[in-house]
Amino acid sequence: QVQLVESGGGLVQPGGSLRLSCAASGFTFSRNAMNWYRQAPGKERELVAGISSVGGIRNYAASVKGRFSISRDNAKNTVYLQMNSLKPEDTAVYYCKVEMLGYWGQGTQVTVSS
Repeated sequence: QVQLVESGGGLVQPGGSLRLSCAASGFTFSRNAMNWYRQAPGKERELVAGISSVGGIRNYAASVKGRFSISRDNAKNTVYLQMNSLKPEDTAVYYCKVEMLGYWGQGTQVTVSS
């Protein structure tokens, strides 16, 4: 079965940084593009970043461009989201997703507050 396990969330003050990880199993990770989404209370889930399986193509939402960076380690079946210069509006549950498959991780909470 496909499994996606997010980790690395927590409480951070504005301007701080966090690195999220998503450990994947149950599919051929190296052949699949991966995405990070987030969902804040009362809002729709939104795409934050995506990365291709091979070739290093990366895409970001305008709201996080220049602050967040997505990467992957295919040898470890893991995708990362480095988040810098965090703002209160980044507060949300962050989810990992296989782009071409309908599976989600359980999510990890990120709270940005002073």
